[in-house]
Amino acid sequence: MTDDVDKNTILITGGAGFIGSNFITYFLDKHPTTHIINLDKLTYAGSKENMSEFFENPRHTFVHGDICDQKLLDQLFESNRVNGVIHFAAESHVDRSIEGPDAFIQTNIVGTYALLEAARKYWASDTPNHKEEQLPRFHHISTDEVYGSLGKEGYFNEQSPYAPNSPYSASKAASDHLVRSYHHTYGMNVCITHCSNNYGPAQNDEKLIPTIIRNAIEGKPIPIYGDGSNIRDWLYVTDHCEAIDKVYHDGAAGETYTIGGNYELDNMTMARQICDQMDQVYPKSKGSYGEQITLVADRPGHDFRYAIDSSKITRELNWKPRTDFKEGLKETINWFVKKYNIQTV
Repeated sequence: MTDDVDKNTILITGGAGFIGSNFITYFLDKHPTTHIINLDKLTYAGSKENMSEFFENPRHTFVHGDICDQKLLDQLFESNRVNGVIHFAAESHVDRSIEGPDAFIQTNIVGTYALLEAARKYWASDTPNHKEEQLPRFHHISTDEVYGSLGKEGYFNEQSPYAPNSPYSASKAASDHLVRSYHHTYGMNVCITHCSNNYGPAQNDEKLIPTIIRNAIEGKPIPIYGDGSNIRDWLYVTDHCEAIDKVYHDGAAGETYTIGGNYELDNMTMARQICDQMDQVYPKSKGSYGEQITLVADRPGHDFRYAIDSSKITRELNWKPRTDFKEGLKETINWFVKKYNIQTV
């Protein structure tokens, strides 16, 4: 693909969420001729505050709506001549998917189908004679959780078999398969990326790192599932944004890319590292934040370990994570302490 993409209008779904809002900030700065249509339902996972840096940007148009609304999607494509999609919008909280999977089925599967259909119908009529690599791109953002759980050895890569273990990961796996099918059946120019656990500013309060920080500064127990031995690979959100940008512009049609931070930590070590940093920068009047760490009952289907082999995107697109974990974590802690505006205990 070429920089001609930058002269067009891109539809970004879920741009009020954690990764989506960070990506729009990054993308508007990196590509000064692009106009973004940002479609978001503004559920618990997204907020107008996340969009404060770019909301009034003349190259950004916010649309409050649902990706399951086929009529709205068709109108957006027609009225804005959309010729690119980057699809972030998803229900993504594993615990919520266990308590109520219906919303995950609707948004992640039905919503992705509706978006694919809108793109397919509009692009088929607008670009009937283009070669595959010249067609508008549909970039689907997925997760490493579709691959299930790893033991102490090995890594997920683009050839890993799907083995989802929660309603959330199963719904994302289904959406991945839909996207892939539209490439093979209809010739759409799609790509899929699977990322490891993101961290950074604007992450939803229910996620692990914000929960640790919030409970620490509020003097509450810091809950860690099971024995704290579950392992995740951590990727700073801005590094992820750069990877998405590279895949959207230069990734091969129909291909999948796995994106990781190359930094594995078990949950207990993560909690202790956050507490240690907070002890230094925001010390308590007495004791350590680490004393608040509390083991709680494990959640059902809790995958033991995720780890990513990013060699394909490094080899083909010259991407690798840039952010030192400790520096990224420091930025994240400072952002959330400022957000919560709570006196440390």
